[in-house]
Amino acid sequence: MIMVPRSEKLPRFAEFFCGGGMVRAGLPGWECAFANDIDPMKCTAYRENFGGDALIEGDIAHVSDDALQQRIDLYWASSPCQDFSLAGKGAGLEGARSGVFGTWISRIAPLIAAGHAPKIIAFENVTGLVTRREGRDFLSVVSDLQRLGYLVGALSIDAARFVPQSRPRLFVICIREDAVPPDLAGAEPSEPFHTPALRRFRERHAAEIGDRWRWWSLPEPTEPRRELVDCVEWTGPHRWLSEPEIQHLLGMMSPPSRDRVTAARRSGEPRIGMLYRRGRPDAEGRIRQRAEVRFDGLAGCLRTPSGGSSRQTMLLIDGDETRARLLSAREAIRLMGLGDGYRIPERYNAAYKVAGDGVVAPIVTYLDRHLFQPVLARTRAVIAA
Repeated sequence: MIMVPRSEKLPRFAEFFCGGGMVRAGLPGWECAFANDIDPMKCTAYRENFGGDALIEGDIAHVSDDALQQRIDLYWASSPCQDFSLAGKGAGLEGARSGVFGTWISRIAPLIAAGHAPKIIAFENVTGLVTRREGRDFLSVVSDLQRLGYLVGALSIDAARFVPQSRPRLFVICIREDAVPPDLAGAEPSEPFHTPALRRFRERHAAEIGDRWRWWSLPEPTEPRRELVDCVEWTGPHRWLSEPEIQHLLGMMSPPSRDRVTAARRSGEPRIGMLYRRGRPDAEGRIRQRAEVRFDGLAGCLRTPSGGSSRQTMLLIDGDETRARLLSAREAIRLMGLGDGYRIPERYNAAYKVAGDGVVAPIVTYLDRHLFQPVLARTRAVIAA
């Protein structure tokens, strides 16, 4: 079990849609007031790693007033993202899963209005939220959070800056007006986290958003990133693909992917490639399954294992020798920035789902260091004065 400190002096957070507890893993200097999730499997993983004292298993609508009336400095919510993602059907806030955002807002709004407002609210989702349905859903999210009384800004952060996984995610950060440090909000958008999509959204909806939008100014990450080779389980009972299976996989590749394999074989050194199977239209417009591989030192974005194509395959190439197998559960957890002390479910698909639905822990730690802690320091200074 991952041990966490407990003290009345520590800042306290509540985690909604907590999954396997990756936000908690990224906030080692905080105390968890409570965590909530409706998925029994994820709750089991959470208990295995953090115990069950703070865990509320069940529908978010049934989280008690007593839980929300505690001293809490941060609300973190990573609501289901399938209806906003590129791989989803684009139902947006009207989708059954992503629609729980409205349930969450309706649950916390009365308590915030009654004086139980945390200093910070962090809402994490896929970057597709910004553009799906012409940005109407994102405008609803921003407006709902502003109506709670917060200044709101957004950051688009790719996990590749922290771990060897390409995983762009949207982080909507809301801060109480009395808690914003003077140097935390820039007058204009800046690199590296204010993407063109965010800038276009702000320009297009300036009238609706008004003056309660902020461009949170954070520094370029400088923490050393774990390399892909360091995430590989080199030993273990892995099921390696047979030679016919490998040839079938190579035969599914588009010309660019085959060229990458050829280049890897000719490089003169061992290479690790990460491969996804994706549906792509052929010359006649019919959807064909293609194998797409990358050798840039990054894994593709981990997804929940809803089918065989949603699980990544690892290619190990050394000259003319090619080996291949599915990414292991432990490797998936490592790609989320967690150490080997994190206990994973025994079933492969369950472990992969915990990873695919999770938050990259080092990003949470980065936001804590450069955003949450300055806010806490600001409020302490105001109280001291």
